[in-house]
Amino acid sequence: AIQRLAHELHALGVPLIPRIMTEYGHRRTGVDIHPGAKIGERFFIDHATGVVIGETTVIGRNVKLYQGVTLGAKSFPPNAREARNSKRHPTIEDDVIIYANATILGDITIGKGATIGGNSWVTEDVPPGTLVTFRS
Repeated sequence: AIQRLAHELHALGVPLIPRIMTEYGHRRTGVDIHPGAKIGERFFIDHATGVVIGETTVIGRNVKLYQGVTLGAKSFPPNAREARNSKRHPTIEDDVIIYANATILGDITIGKGATIGGNSWVTEDVPPGTLVTFRS
């Protein structure tokens, strides 16, 4: 609820307050969701501690995340102003499940119905319906 309200304020250009709101939520829950992230209906985080969702992340409907998932940027342009105006975080399409401690970095797309296994490190697009797992 905090993130959804903070997102609306962020979209209206309200400075500082949306970030304060999400930092309060982070302190209380262990989940760090930037107010700029766009999150669809029926989004669920199980055992939420350690989840990080970056500013330009887009999350579709019916998405499930487990603890320790990072939806982050792969790298930043040298010019900080460029970074503010570019898509740097993943797009997670509808009906995706991302298991514990998976890291998904960069402006990539995780296709509809894909499953990302625990401890996976993903930096390339994942086609719809694909299962990605980490094996040592």
